[in-house]
Amino acid sequence: MHLPLAVLDAPIFWAIIGIGILLFGGSKLPELARGLGKAKKEFKKASEEVEDEVRSAVEEDERRQSRLRRIEEEERAKIRARIEEEERLKGKQN
Repeated sequence: MHLPLAVLDAPIFWAIIGIGILLFGGSKLPELARGLGKAKKEFKKASEEVEDEVRSAVEEDERRQSRLRRIEEEERAKIRARIEEEERLKGKQN
């Protein structure tokens, strides 16, 4: 669930900044922010890679299903042609 940005109004925002300075010190905050930025970038990259893998697997499955349907249709057409030929031959014999 996403919190609306209105929840982070000025007093809360400044309180978070103040607590951060107290916990980490002023010199560590830029390093912490950089680390968070890099982590976010890596997470986004990994999630895009997983998304691409899933998408390619789905597309491969769709291609395989399409090939199977085409083969089934060809086999049905062959069987129909054989049945029609046999019926034609039976009709000529009678």
